[in-house]
Amino acid sequence: MAVLRVRRYGDPVLRRRAAPVEAVTPEIHRLIADLTDTMYDEVGIGLAAPQVGVSVRLIVVSDEDGRGVQALVNPVITEAGGQVTAEEGCLSIPGVFAPVTRAAWVRVEAQDGDGQPVAITARALRARVLQHELDHLDGVLFIDRLDPVTRDRIKRKIKKEGLREDARHHAFAL
Repeated sequence: MAVLRVRRYGDPVLRRRAAPVEAVTPEIHRLIADLTDTMYDEVGIGLAAPQVGVSVRLIVVSDEDGRGVQALVNPVITEAGGQVTAEEGCLSIPGVFAPVTRAAWVRVEAQDGDGQPVAITARALRARVLQHELDHLDGVLFIDRLDPVTRDRIKRKIKKEGLREDARHHAFAL
């Protein structure tokens, strides 16, 4: 398929609430393939459609073994519990990493790439990835989840120095 351009911090599409996917069409199948190619090219472990400029509720995430990709259409977190803080990065904010507190586990309900219902209960890194990517569908970036002082420091640094052109040198950018 195709490797798409990942939108960077400051692009308005990253701040919009994405529209629901009405039906899993050939265009959605193509977008899933393009998101997968783009995620692998960027060496990410998750990618949301808004990150490539398509404002629909669709994400792709690496499976638990890191050997495949799972597409989730119109995903919703239906349950969550616990709390854990860990460092996050984002393909849309390359070179920026900060500790983010999220639920320790989540249950996500969605449709798969064929439009069939699917439910996932995830813990640890996979739970973090799911929460991070679902935030993108609501126009929320990981830096929005930081304390105001840390968030403002990062924004000032980005304004002064700009963003790295290539985030591939960092593991676990989502």
